Amino acid sequence: MSEFKEITNTSNSISEKQIEIESPTKEHKSGFPEISIKAEPIFHLGNFKVTNSLFTAVIVLIVFFLLAFKYSKEVALKKKSGFFYFFNMIIKSIYDIFYSVLKEKTEYFFPLLGAYFLFVLFNNWFGLLPGVGSIMIKIVEHGKELTVPLLRGNNADLNTTLVLGLVSVTSIQYFGVKYLGFGTYIKKFLDFSNPINFFVGILEIVSEISKVLSFSFRLFGNIFAGEVLLTIVAFLIPVAASFPFLLLEIFVGLVQALVFSMLSAVFISMAVTKHH
Repeated sequence: MSEFKEITNTSNSISEKQIEIESPTKEHKSGFPEISIKAEPIFHLGNFKVTNSLFTAVIVLIVFFLLAFKYSKEVALKKKSGFFYFFNMIIKSIYDIFYSVLKEKTEYFFPLLGAYFLFVLFNNWFGLLPGVGSIMIKIVEHGKELTVPLLRGNNADLNTTLVLGLVSVTSIQYFGVKYLGFGTYIKKFLDFSNPINFFVGILEIVSEISKVLSFSFRLFGNIFAGEVLLTIVAFLIPVAASFPFLLLEIFVGLVQALVFSMLSAVFISMAVTKHH
C-alpha cells in the first residue's frame, strides 16, 4: 500500500512538472533565444493591432520613398551626385534583366516589377540590421506582461508575403484581360470546345491559385529560416563567427527579391501573350 502511495505521489509530481514546462503562460528562461513564427503586436490604434513586422514595413516604406524622391529630384539636375549614378546603375541593371523576358513591353511593366524588386530587397536587408529582433520592449496583452521585439523582418511575416503574392497574381490577371480582352483571356480557364481543353482549363485555375502559395511561402520560408539560422548561430557561437552566415543571408535576400520579381515578369509575359 505504501509503495502504491509512493508511486502515486511520484506520478503526481511528474505531471505537475510537465504542466509547468508545457504551460504557455510560463516565460522562457533568460538567456535562451525566443523564436516566434508570428508577428507580435507592439501597440494599438483603436482596435487595430500594429505588429512589429508592420512597424518595420512602415520604416522601410519611408526610406524607400525618401530614396525615390531624392533620385527623382536629381534627374533634372545637370550636376548629379554619386548617389544618383549608383542608384541609376542598379535600376538599369534590373531593367536589362526584365527586358530579357518582356522585350518591348518592359517599359510599361517596369514600374511595377521594379517596385516588387526594391520593396522585397529592402525588407529582406532591413531585417538583417543590428537591433532588428534584438531591441525588446514590454507590452501588456490580455492582462499579461510580455517582452517582444520592437522590430521584426517584414518578409519573415507570412501576412506580408501572402499579400505580395495576392497582389502579384491579381495584377497578372488584370494585365491578361487588358491585353487580350476578357473573352479571349477567360477562355484560357473555361474552354468548353472539347473535354481535354476543359480539364486543361481547370488545371490552369489550380495553377493560378498555387502561384499565390508559391510566391508567399517561398519568400517567407527563406527569410524566416535565415533569421532563425542567424539567431541560433549567434546564440551558440561568438558573434564574429556568425559573420559568414550574415553575408549568406545578404545574398539570399538579393536572390529572393530577384526570384519574386522575375517570376512575376515571366507570368505577366505569359498572361499577355496570345496562345494558339
